[in-house]
Amino acid sequence: MEILTQIILPLSLAFIMFSMGLTLTLEDFTNIKKYPKAFIVGALLQLTSLPIIAFVIASIGIAQNYISLEIAFGLMVIASCPGGVTSNLMVHMSKGNTALSISLTSVMSILSVLTIPLFVNFAYNTFMGAQNTTPLPIAKTVVGIFVITLVPVIIGMLIHAKKKEFTQKMEPISSKIATILFVVIILAIVIGKWSLLIENIFTLGPLTLFFNLIVMLVAKLSIKAFGVSVKDQIAIVFECGLQNGTLAVMITLTFLKNEMMMLPGGLYSIIMFFTGGAYLLYLRHKNKLAIKA
Repeated sequence: MEILTQIILPLSLAFIMFSMGLTLTLEDFTNIKKYPKAFIVGALLQLTSLPIIAFVIASIGIAQNYISLEIAFGLMVIASCPGGVTSNLMVHMSKGNTALSISLTSVMSILSVLTIPLFVNFAYNTFMGAQNTTPLPIAKTVVGIFVITLVPVIIGMLIHAKKKEFTQKMEPISSKIATILFVVIILAIVIGKWSLLIENIFTLGPLTLFFNLIVMLVAKLSIKAFGVSVKDQIAIVFECGLQNGTLAVMITLTFLKNEMMMLPGGLYSIIMFFTGGAYLLYLRHKNKLAIKA
């Protein structure tokens, strides 16, 4: 398990981010100008609503002796992570604004180098400060996130810009490999920590499911109030609901080496496929009804 968390997991995440970089161009960042309101609303929701909702749920859970400090901290970690490549795929399958989804994923992934350490440090000091004398390795976290997420994205983008023909052949293959890696890594870690997960499933299951559903509901209601188009709404809901679970698991297992802190991110990464899939089916059914009408 040590090899998995310290070597295979970081390398797999780096490849997943490299795969995302192969799909990106500078246009994906300038696309922000095409959807300024939708992008700003989506970005602010990810930066504010997710951490706030997680913090409220975690604080109530601790006050009611429902969850441990480690699980509360782990919930904040997954809430701090940006959307993953899975959100782009589901937005595309839902006929949402894929360009907006990709723009949000790419920009938020870059910003996460700064935002994740800030949110995680706040959560660590709030939930773990009084119980743990070991300081959070902020510098290691910043450098680690930069090297494992941002650098591979930049390399992927450079290859895309310089070798377009190669990228066109490589990108579909790398995307499939990245998706398989994501699923395999999460499942391997969950299976490896199966006994620990089962011990906490009746706490973690409702907690992570409730958090995921509330996040998606708040996103849906908030963006609707701003008058954002339906396609933009779909993109933002998926971006808020489907986080980069591999990154959350890596932070807790590779940097902090804490199995309990990993559990919320690991289980959330599985649950979000079901909630995201259910939302996808709902949207497809809704589209069919609209076409028949």
